[in-house]
Amino acid sequence: MTVTVTIANRAHTTAQEILDSLADPDHVRFLPDKPALRQRPSSMGGGAAGVALAHVEAARTGHGPWESARTWIARALSEPINGSNTATLWSGAPALGLLTTIAATSPARLARARARLAGATTRLTLDRLSQANTRIDRGQGPSLAEFDLIQGLTGLAVYHLHTHPEAPITRHVLAYLVRLSRPLPDDPHRLPGWWTEHSPHNSPAPEFPGGHLNLGMAHGIAAPLAVLSLALRHGVTVDGHTDAIGRILDVLDARRHAGPRGTWWPYYLTPQRWENGPTTAACEQRPTWCYGTPGLARAQQLAGIALHDPHRQAMAEQTMADCLRDASQLDTLADLGLCHGWAGLLHCAWRINTDAPDTPLTQDLDRIATTLLDRLEGEPHPDPEFLDGRAGIALALHTYANGAAPGVPWDAHLALA
Repeated sequence: MTVTVTIANRAHTTAQEILDSLADPDHVRFLPDKPALRQRPSSMGGGAAGVALAHVEAARTGHGPWESARTWIARALSEPINGSNTATLWSGAPALGLLTTIAATSPARLARARARLAGATTRLTLDRLSQANTRIDRGQGPSLAEFDLIQGLTGLAVYHLHTHPEAPITRHVLAYLVRLSRPLPDDPHRLPGWWTEHSPHNSPAPEFPGGHLNLGMAHGIAAPLAVLSLALRHGVTVDGHTDAIGRILDVLDARRHAGPRGTWWPYYLTPQRWENGPTTAACEQRPTWCYGTPGLARAQQLAGIALHDPHRQAMAEQTMADCLRDASQLDTLADLGLCHGWAGLLHCAWRINTDAPDTPLTQDLDRIATTLLDRLEGEPHPDPEFLDGRAGIALALHTYANGAAPGVPWDAHLALA
């Protein structure tokens, strides 16, 4: 894939400047207005682990010193490891386990830490699986925190798929995702199995009577779809695997809105939206990784690739193209970071373009990268973190300019690869 040289050079330079500003953990100040777990060193989203990931990727591609990466990894590992029920792909043992796996340039590198983190994460996963399967057996709906990418078993599936794909625990958690895709036993309405009685904030709320069906990447079904598709693509399968992908795609197809400027999906469906079905209205949502078209388009592209379905793949790629060319959607983006900003849009589009025949989004990528770079110049970004801040922005710009390193991809944390 070719990138316009001047824009690529500018992106590379900016990414390097950001990483240089984040070189010394003793001189980096994280913003204090974040949840407690997100402020811990082991947090991928908001702590040292996320900054370490950016330095690791620069080092792996030959554009940064391993010394900085090792320093930040040591800071991420500086507290007692959380392997309790509050640990997730984004905080605690699973987050550090995937980080150290990405950083390991040989089987011997970080071997002791990786083994310790693997044991803690496997125990945690078995406990979470037991609770989730018991819940399904009882015919109760899930919470978002049970299954989503950020807090739940989909995130743990990412860890296991990328660290030990052939281990029994990997297939156990994939089998759970298959169960999640099915309606609950004895449900007279035959609602999808990830329908939750909670609000999108993972708690009961009067404005969400009857709960909702979440379609997003961070907290909804896009991430389970992506993980099941990635596993199938790499030959790691369980009973009912392709049927589960098909069930999820059937829901997304039935709820696809065909607007005048392209296809889109709502962030979530309430009971009323579920009954009313899709519309032909234009999309008025932010095009973000966490919710919206970019994450969903990538998940469906992965499904198309895994199922050898060129029509599905082409639909996903065209959906991303339409999104990138819709000024009204782009005008809704006010943030710069990976989660719900320009960096996340850039990186989702980069991943889709990389896997698309003839790389049809290259000019769009140049334009989106230029917008992000221009906004960075006009809005100095104080937040150093991975999810919403400079570390994540540096990773998106670095990958756009230089490509990705071989091995376990850094954006596994985003369920994009």
